[in-house]
Amino acid sequence: MACNLLGTDDQGAILLQRRRDTGQWALPGGAMDVGETAADCAIRECQEETGITAEITGFLGVYSNPNHIVAYTDGEVRQQYENTYIGRPISGEPTINDEADGVAFVAPADLDEYDIHPRMRQQIGDFLSGCYPYLG
Repeated sequence: MACNLLGTDDQGAILLQRRRDTGQWALPGGAMDVGETAADCAIRECQEETGITAEITGFLGVYSNPNHIVAYTDGEVRQQYENTYIGRPISGEPTINDEADGVAFVAPADLDEYDIHPRMRQQIGDFLSGCYPYLG
C-alpha cells in the first residue's frame, strides 16, 4: 500500500514532484514504515520527497485497480493501491532530492502541461471536481 498527499497552497496550486525513476510528475507518496499510520506515512513521504511539511486536512480516497501492477527492479511484483490524503503546507520550501528532480506547486489551469501518470490524474481530477471520498 502507498500513502499519498495531495497538498495545495493558499492559491489552490497542487504540490507535485517529478519522479527521477519515471520522469513523470506525481503526488508525493510512498510505502508505509512499520509502526506508522497511513496519515503519518503521507506526511513523512511528502516531507522526504518535496521538502514540504504538511498537515492532513481531509481524505481523498482509496484508489485500487486490479490492473495496476507494479514490478520492482528487485523482482517483487504486486498489485498496488493507494490511500490519498488532502493536506496543506505548514513549513518548508520545495526541494529536489534523491527521488525527485523537480518539485513545484502547479496551478490547476497548468496541469495539462505536465506529464502526470493517469492514476495521479484521476486523484487530482477527483479533488478538483469535489468527487470524494473515492472508494474504489
